[in-house]
Amino acid sequence: MDYFLTEEQLEIKEIARKVAEEKIKPVREKYDEEGTFPWDIVEVFAQTDLFAVLVPEEYGGISGKITDLCIVTEELSRVCGGISLALGATGLGLYPILLSGSEEQKQKYLPQIADGKSLAAFALTEANAGSDAGAIETTAEDKGDYYLLNGTKQWITNGGEADIYTVFAMTDKTKGARGASCLIVEKGTPGFSFGKKENKMGIRASATSELIFEDCKIPKANLIGREGIGFMIGMKTFDKSRPMVAAQAIGIAQGAYEVAVEYSKQRHQFGKPISSFQAVQFMLADMATQIEAARSLVYATARMMDNGCKKFSKESAMCKYYASDMAMKVTTDAVQILGGYGYMKEYPVEKMMRDAKITQIYEGTNQIQRSIVAANLLKDFD
Repeated sequence: MDYFLTEEQLEIKEIARKVAEEKIKPVREKYDEEGTFPWDIVEVFAQTDLFAVLVPEEYGGISGKITDLCIVTEELSRVCGGISLALGATGLGLYPILLSGSEEQKQKYLPQIADGKSLAAFALTEANAGSDAGAIETTAEDKGDYYLLNGTKQWITNGGEADIYTVFAMTDKTKGARGASCLIVEKGTPGFSFGKKENKMGIRASATSELIFEDCKIPKANLIGREGIGFMIGMKTFDKSRPMVAAQAIGIAQGAYEVAVEYSKQRHQFGKPISSFQAVQFMLADMATQIEAARSLVYATARMMDNGCKKFSKESAMCKYYASDMAMKVTTDAVQILGGYGYMKEYPVEKMMRDAKITQIYEGTNQIQRSIVAANLLKDFD
């Protein structure tokens, strides 16, 4: 379908696809097998200004629009959902600064990200605080000129590789979720270290690590917004970033679908290509329709957000759970169409199936997304 992209957006799309095809595709299997972080591809992202898409022009970027980020994310994820996260997770990490940071914070950190000199990461999740974001146990104690940060964060994307971390901690435990605040923590801060690097089922080229804070002195100037609004900053960030996760899911699904179509035309059984069998045709038709339906929802929501709409929690959550459920279905069907070959690492669809699964889980499980949608639509009828 024609989404009436602007000339600039078509150019961004072309660059992202070229990077994906020429730079990522030849190495995606290697990085998946090794589970190592793709610094050479990160350098390509920087050289081609893909990181600059994350940041508005006034802070050294070229866009800052959700639609443009979705375009880039989809194109990169079409080839590798794991490698694309070096950029996507940086977007998640910078949003608290972009949405709620001071002008000084924006001027200091956003140009570094736009240039690709620094990656960012978003640090909310803990061992006992995932979907229940208000249950975080990391603390930031007010010591006058600084906060003393203590605690551990778990499953942090870009963890250990990023230079800039937006970290959520309790500044007043007695207030529950209203006692949470958000701080900028730089890599190299004394007392800040990295623990276990996770060995994951999918997105293996993306670093997922534990963050450990032991008496870290964080300057008061690194507080985003004010004390007690951390939970609100986190939720505003998720509302902005969930279409990006949905675009990642769409890209993964699109890549798997294209492999399945190509294979179905080449694979012969009973003297004819399997694409001539109605059973396979119906599967391909459903896959194409499901991908396009998800894409329509995501790009409509992204445009709504870019055009200044103030309320989009419901639509953002819809994008995330619909597209990720679709990606899991499409990649599973792609494996089925390829049969035994689909189950082997010789073809990329088994990787795409593994990569798709996480999109149903992170940035709020799809069960949580349905709760968000339901709460908002019921409120609409009050």
